[in-house]
Amino acid sequence: MLLLVVWIAVGVLAVLVLGGVVYGVLGAAARLRREVEAVDRDLRPVLEEAQRTAQRAAERQAAGS
Repeated sequence: MLLLVVWIAVGVLAVLVLGGVVYGVLGAAARLRREVEAVDRDLRPVLEEAQRTAQRAAERQAAGS
């Protein structure tokens, strides 16, 4: 009987630990998603400006050749 109680306690403890790990991983994934979205928002104008500059440089080079 005591062995059964011990195994049940071990099972409950394992489920609690795994639940905590899953909760932490999902929270980290959500934070990472928010950070990636923020970086995208911050860098999008820089990328667009770089693309426009590259396009203008290519047009000038084509016109000069």
